[in-house]
Amino acid sequence: MQTTTDLAQKVQWALDPTHSSVGFRVKHMMMTTVKGTFDTFTVNVETEDEDFVHGKISFTADINSVNTKNEGRDQHLRGADFFDAEKYPEMKFVATRMEDVDHDGSYIMYGDLTIRDITKEVKLDVEYGGVLTDPWGNQRAGFTLHGKINRKDWNLNWNVALEAGGLLVGEEVKIEAEIELIKQQVEA
Repeated sequence: MQTTTDLAQKVQWALDPTHSSVGFRVKHMMMTTVKGTFDTFTVNVETEDEDFVHGKISFTADINSVNTKNEGRDQHLRGADFFDAEKYPEMKFVATRMEDVDHDGSYIMYGDLTIRDITKEVKLDVEYGGVLTDPWGNQRAGFTLHGKINRKDWNLNWNVALEAGGLLVGEEVKIEAEIELIKQQVEA
């Protein structure tokens, strides 16, 4: 007798990079917020049918693609004071579990974030937009993710004390992402 699990189909999902973004926000001089993105990244997702809760989800960003719209600052972020892109060219995230918060599209995703060869568990709030069919017949899934980390947990320690007190760069980094996936292949 086949169970529901036996009948499930493996589905591969591809990132739609033109409708996806991965960004961060951090306080500057304790009074304003600097925003940045990673312009080159991949997301790999494999699900059984359309069950993202139990899916295999991973993310990789090219550190050299960090973009804060200020080339001097971006070079500093790529350097040894922060990401050290020459030695550690990628940032990686692998989901370990996902919890349904309210049975209405809100989830908490836990996973291992690796920066500078340091891996720590992080928690991300996920809003699932559902699966829709676009005008060309492609099935798409959409997600909005938010979270926060302390950059010092990954040895991103550089800072400058301000004359009036406080620090030039905040320790808390807010993470935000919009991810749109396109259903690729189905395996029985």
